[in-house]
Amino acid sequence: MTTLVKRIGMETLEEFATQIRGNLIYPESENYDEARKVYNGMIDKRPGLIVKCVDVADVIASVNFGRKNGLLVAVRGGGHNAGGLGICDDGLVIDLSGIKFIRVNTADNTVRVGGGNVWGEVDHATHPFGLAIPAGIISTTGVGGLTLGGGVGHLSRKCGLTIDNLLEADMVLADGSFVTVNKNHYSDLFWAIRGGGGNFGIVTSFKFQAHSIKNVYAGPTLWPVEQTEEIMEWYHNFIHSAPDELNGFIATLIIPGPPFPPQLHNKKFCAIVWCYSGDVTKGKEIFEPVMAMNPVFEHVGEMPYPSVQTLFDGLLPPGLQWYWRADFFTDIPTDAATLHKNFGSEIPTQLSQMHLYPISGAAGRVGKSDTPWAYRDAKYAGVFVGIDPDAANAEIIKKWAKDYWEALHPYSSGGAYLNFIMDEGQERIKASYRDNYERLAKTKQKYDPDNLFRVNQNIKPSN
Repeated sequence: MTTLVKRIGMETLEEFATQIRGNLIYPESENYDEARKVYNGMIDKRPGLIVKCVDVADVIASVNFGRKNGLLVAVRGGGHNAGGLGICDDGLVIDLSGIKFIRVNTADNTVRVGGGNVWGEVDHATHPFGLAIPAGIISTTGVGGLTLGGGVGHLSRKCGLTIDNLLEADMVLADGSFVTVNKNHYSDLFWAIRGGGGNFGIVTSFKFQAHSIKNVYAGPTLWPVEQTEEIMEWYHNFIHSAPDELNGFIATLIIPGPPFPPQLHNKKFCAIVWCYSGDVTKGKEIFEPVMAMNPVFEHVGEMPYPSVQTLFDGLLPPGLQWYWRADFFTDIPTDAATLHKNFGSEIPTQLSQMHLYPISGAAGRVGKSDTPWAYRDAKYAGVFVGIDPDAANAEIIKKWAKDYWEALHPYSSGGAYLNFIMDEGQERIKASYRDNYERLAKTKQKYDPDNLFRVNQNIKPSN
């Protein structure tokens, strides 16, 4: 008998089971180990109970059950969270993966999405209508976690962050009540969830504004890592004056193998992964300045938008060891570019990498207090990620990511995109929200004064 069962009693659990349509999974259940897995193989937590919700009523019952029994509550959507904050030890996991639906409204190009969907499912549903919602860069990412944290990706310069395209959300609050939030109803809560994470309730559905994007002109360009300083200087001057439709994140990485040609395998590069969402017939013209930089490899051309979203899925399947560090940056000075070259030349494993995602164009034109995402004046959301399939390499990849971050941190803006960080303490969270933190804390006090939803990048209720 588990600690949780001993604490609250089997009779109480059996009564709870009659109140839901979904399944209860215990540590003794045959599918327990599969149900507790998350995307990051470095996370190994053992919850006392997992509720596989299938509808909103299940979520309400689960929230009430967790609150009344004083349980630690974690909320899981796609399970991609860097720090494994969709799961917990000894507590209750409210799993939304059974709440999936996508409804496309072509009258106003809006899309309603379930709290358990992943972005690949959304792309599949919207693409036939020539529509897309700005998201991240990996299609297996959960809609909920990415959206509530902000949402940086291939369409950020054209369409803004994911939160800039959120119109409405259905939520279950800490007291078990169900509300619909938008700019006119619960406007304080609507503001808070657009970047404030899962601190304020459980979102069971999202309504997004979609954009008329079907095919894009996209793909990677590579230069030897020794050219990193040159390419970063050119890129910084180029990307922020480029048309909003052109996005490209810059990286240091290793080409691990297929689908890239053999001559590139196991070599280190400075890479830019592009996505042009304008008129694809102008693609070659748009990319003339890029090709003038003489990449040693390029695979840029017209493709369906869902294809660029899945480019990295095969290389980054669930279960790899991940260690993340992150910062915002406003510039790439020469000294910083030299550090990128040096650390890019010392990447310890095939999949470890650094990315700088541009924050300009539409994403940079939103006011810094219009949403909790306070770093609209930054030019990049940077992330340093140690990745490897072998747990024996965990310390190696951690050290590289930490050292890389520590070397670049003096050049940073002081905070980080919270979807990119591990459990790094309260001061780090406050720094990442800047002046918006106090407003978030007051909203937390109003809607979750007892901090039921605290397995997250936690915002403490203000007194």
